[in-house]
Order: sequence, then C-alpha cells, then structure tokens
Amino acid sequence: QVQLVESGGGLVQAGGSLRLSCAASGRTSSSYAMGWFRQAPGKEREFVAAISWSGGISWTYYADSVKGRFTISREKGKNTVYLQMNSLKSEDTAVYYCAADFRSGSYYSPTAFGSWGQGTQVTVSS
Repeated sequence: QVQLVESGGGLVQAGGSLRLSCAASGRTSSSYAMGWFRQAPGKEREFVAAISWSGGISWTYYADSVKGRFTISREKGKNTVYLQMNSLKSEDTAVYYCAADFRSGSYYSPTAFGSWGQGTQVTVSS
C-alpha cells in the first residue's frame, strides 16, 4: 500500500497558476506510475495527467483539456509528484486527487490505480 498526501490547492483567479504536490510513502519501491485526477461537483472523476518511469526515463500523459497548460513531474529522491498548473480556467475548478499503486489497464482510468490521496481543492474564479 502507498500512502499519498496532496498539498498546494487553493483559490486563484483565471489565468493564474498553482502547483500541486503529492508526497508518497510506504511501498513506493514497487511504484512506476502516478497520476492526477480531478472531480468537479456532480461530475465523475476524470483523468488529468500521469507520469510513468523506468530506470532514468519517464513518460508523461495529459488530458486534451489541460495539454499545454499543465505539467506533471516527479522528484525521485523525495517520492513526490508535482502538477504545475498554468493559465487556469474556471472549468479547472475541482478537487484534485493524486493516484499511485498502478495495477493494470490504462493510466487514463481511475480504476487502474489502487491508492489515492485525500484530495485538494482547486478553485478558479473568473
């Protein structure tokens, strides 16, 4: 099991930036992919970004709605994944969740991950 703690959410004006952090602990040695998902009120949880790695190489994946505005990155020594969010829009308002412990399937699916953080609220005012 991997424990995840998110931080960095808050209130920001449209066009602004935020950086989310996700610190992982526990069975991190067996992890090779982590992701960010978000859930707005009344909507299903949706994929935002994911990062996978093997050796010294990493790959990143983004939802079309955030491509070019969000960047996912990983700090290996700290077992921490970041989500840099720029040019924020009101439609980015949601609770953002960090995910780890990839099981199988697509990185784009919440069901592929077995461990989740508590979520951090991001509110973008227009």
